[in-house]
Order: sequence, then C-alpha cells, then structure tokens
Amino acid sequence: MRSTFTAAAVLASTASAQLYPDQSPYNHTCELQKPLLSCPPQDPSLVDSCCVETFGGLLLSTQFWSTYTGGESTGQLLPQDTWTLHGLWPDFCNGSYTQYCDLNRQYDPIPSPNTTTGKPDGVPVPAYNGSDIGTFLEPFGKYDLLEYMNNYWIAQNQDNAGFWATSSPSTPPATLHSTLLATVRSTRFPTFEWLKEADITPSNCTTYSYTDIRDTLVEKHGGLPFIGCTGPRYNTTEAGKNSTDNGYTVLSEAWYYEYVYGRPQEMNTIPVNASATYYTNCAKAAGAIHYPERTNGSTRVPTLPF
Repeated sequence: MRSTFTAAAVLASTASAQLYPDQSPYNHTCELQKPLLSCPPQDPSLVDSCCVETFGGLLLSTQFWSTYTGGESTGQLLPQDTWTLHGLWPDFCNGSYTQYCDLNRQYDPIPSPNTTTGKPDGVPVPAYNGSDIGTFLEPFGKYDLLEYMNNYWIAQNQDNAGFWATSSPSTPPATLHSTLLATVRSTRFPTFEWLKEADITPSNCTTYSYTDIRDTLVEKHGGLPFIGCTGPRYNTTEAGKNSTDNGYTVLSEAWYYEYVYGRPQEMNTIPVNASATYYTNCAKAAGAIHYPERTNGSTRVPTLPF
C-alpha cells in the first residue's frame, strides 16, 4: 500500500501542462488513477490526457527486414539476426491517422508529403535544415539510447538520422517521447527470433508460405500483424504462372497493433489485429514467399543486446 507521504509527494510535484489545445486541465497524477484503455477513444476534456492516449489510441509498431543499407562504405550496417525498427505511430482507434499535427516539430529534411493534406491546397510543410535529430538526445545524456538506435534503427539509402526524422513526422507523441517509446517497444517484438523458433529463417533457396509466417507471429504477439512484402508479384513469376494470386513475394515488413492501458511507457498493452481490409499484401500461394539472406558485408554484431 502506498504511504500518505508518497501520495502527497506525487501530488505536490505535478503541474498542469498541455501539448495540444483543448486538452485535459487535470494535474496529471497518473500514479493515483486507474489506468484507462486508449480505445474506444477517450474524451480529452473528461480524462487526464497525460495519463491515457487520447489523440491516437491505436499504437502501431513497425519493423523492416532489409538486406542492405547502401551506406556500408561508411559503416552503416544492419544488426545481425535481427529485424530493424521502422517507427512507432499513434493511429486513431478506427485505424486512420493524421500527419503534421505540429509543424514546429517537423524534423524531416525531405518531408513527404510536402503539404499537410498531401494535396496541392494543403499547408506547405517546410523542409528541416537544422542539426540532425540524433543530437537532440545529447542534452539529456541519452548516449546509450543513441547507440541503440544506431544499432537497430537503420536506414536504407540515406543516413540514419534522416530516417529517424522521416519516421517521426511531427505526429504525436513528441519526438523524444516517440523515440524513447519506439526503441523500448521494439524489443517486445523479436520478429527474427519468433520466426526462427518456427524454422522460418533467411534463405536464398528455401521459400515459405504466408500462412506459416502469419500463424507464428499471431501465436507470439497475440494479435494479427500486418505482414508486408515487396518484390515481384506472384503471378508474374515462373512459379506463379497462370495464377490469379497477385501478391508480392519478398518478405519485408511487420506491423504490430496494440491498445494501451494508461501511459504508453508503462507498456500495459492489449494486442489487436490489423485492419480486416489490410492484413497483408503478400502472395497467399503455398511456398510463395522469399525471406532473403542479407548481403555479404551488410551486417555486424550489435554492440548492445536487442
């Protein structure tokens, strides 16, 4: 049981604060509140918006399987035997999402889309030309976090810091908050190990079935993730000749969805399924999916554990 002194200290140390207008006027005494579930959406005028996700309650954690970086000559390498982090986004509970909710926190040097609506009549999004996003962590002494990011949050055909900015496109939560959450949460989804336990490992010879990949990740995560593929469509390949299956054939992404009780950093989550209209773009035919090995010279042993 918490002591009276502890409760008083918590109350005394809190202060009203808002990131967005028309949000909670409460004092953010989250330790004293029963955690609320982020979906269905909570009314920010009735709850403490610092203690429950109100702007986007469906948390989306995404990972990539890439085979090269394009920056090998500069030492930008992929972590051995690990999928890499793509990003963390707070989608709305219905699966939709917004972008550029705060242009003062737009750190992408090449914003895409370059207007707030993605259309010519939207508000122009200025390209960021300041110091790279990695330097934002230094005043907080988060050098261990920066090292982790350089191990597991790896770009392809651009520098890592530019990719981090692209993956944090001025969408709530705030950039540093999002960075901390994304890196911590990625460790909860060890996609490489989960697949390996089911004998699904990178190979330039063996192919796999979407259903085996799907069933493995559902068993481990608890919800059905979106599983993404690139490469040729199955019905354009020799193996898929005369097939009606036009799904892609090279495994490349996994998106994990969750609701959260209380603050996201507490990681008290409930796994949920991806949208019923977008479970995958991969081919469904048996043995249609390639899970390619990484290119020689493109990996390194991470300096920090996943």
